[in-house]
Amino acid sequence: MKRPPSSSSPLGERPFDNRSGGLIAQRWEGEGVPRIGGIFASNAVSSGDSPSPRSSPRGERKDPRAAIRDHALALGFDAIGFTTPALSDAARRDLGEYLALGYHGDMGWLVEKEDRRGDPGILWPQARSVVVLGMNYAPDEDPLAVTALSERGAISVYARGRDYHDIVKRRLKALARWIAQTFPGELKVFVDTAPVMEKPLAARAGIGWQGKHTNLVSREFGSWLFLGEIFLAIELAPEAEESDHCGSCRACLDACPTQAFPAPYRLDARRCISYLTIEHKGHIERALRAPIGNRIYGCDDCLAVCPWNKFARTTREADFAPRGEAASPALAALAALDDAAFRATFAGSPIKRIGRDRFLRNVLIAIGNSAAPELLPALRPHLADPSPLIRAMAVWALSRLAPPDSFRQDAATFRPGESDPAVQEEWRAGSQEPSSSGRGTL
Repeated sequence: MKRPPSSSSPLGERPFDNRSGGLIAQRWEGEGVPRIGGIFASNAVSSGDSPSPRSSPRGERKDPRAAIRDHALALGFDAIGFTTPALSDAARRDLGEYLALGYHGDMGWLVEKEDRRGDPGILWPQARSVVVLGMNYAPDEDPLAVTALSERGAISVYARGRDYHDIVKRRLKALARWIAQTFPGELKVFVDTAPVMEKPLAARAGIGWQGKHTNLVSREFGSWLFLGEIFLAIELAPEAEESDHCGSCRACLDACPTQAFPAPYRLDARRCISYLTIEHKGHIERALRAPIGNRIYGCDDCLAVCPWNKFARTTREADFAPRGEAASPALAALAALDDAAFRATFAGSPIKRIGRDRFLRNVLIAIGNSAAPELLPALRPHLADPSPLIRAMAVWALSRLAPPDSFRQDAATFRPGESDPAVQEEWRAGSQEPSSSGRGTL
């Protein structure tokens, strides 16, 4: 049974990353990669005077799909499928409705190239086939266990190891070079780097289906696949599209801490913790802060509870394994990071791209949710941080952890010199004073 048309999150340029899960595309700037509409596409690789397809010992020409599949698996890819550079009418309709309803939040770059997202043929008219590839990043333990550790931060599984963009892109380019040397025609490589709706393409290529959480689900790898594509100028027979196997299950919908699913197959990114902690640059709405818990970068709840994960095998890629204490870092240690220490700590990680201010905003929300007064010394220095984004969340966390008398003493020290309206609003709310406008501003 195929899923019905809907206003789902059709974006496969990874939520906030290029994995099969995730709601929004994570934009990545690579060396020598030109910008296209706020996302990034690698240059075409030309085969030049390419040799004919390799022959078997008997002189028989090997089927191109089989040859590409074998070489991709040998390079370390875990899933591969073939499809045409086209999307269904339902996928294009879903995209239009998603944007019209404002579910993309303040990610205006998703609107900029809507025509290209809805039609891969516009993105590169010479394309005749798309090779969709997946790399398994399944963890070796329960990824939600850390959410019960209030003085630790929960980082999404995909961001605990080295930046997957570098790893997947390196493998894609290696495969692309081999294809260019073996089969005639130009090609382009994409890994969460162009306006490509990767999840619908992956479903059309038979790798999986978009579940009710809008992420890709595989019968072999559950919800744990990074995706990448190679567009080819040669025509290859497409795979049979994968059908929907969600049935009556709604585990992912019920697991969402912020109720970001208005309906099955629909995702409102404005309420999604991955969007809020990664893509959203401003203050996080007060009503959504407590449900965030200790999730400081992304969220895996809807992915982790999927029953199909029981078939997933732990990733074999060492670079996807957590680095250091990335699986459960101490909030106090993270709160102490200045800009230089932040950059050094997260060098080679996708976390680095959001910058210290947004990351510390998330850490302070987690501290505010910790119910651990012993973390007060970690947050107090941020009451005077240069960033109003950080100061505001420091005040909010202070209001959650400090006794009323202590909060008033800090307010008397820091509030008179505060010029930022959002920070002043947090002081007002924490002091339980009526707003001058009659309502809160955050």
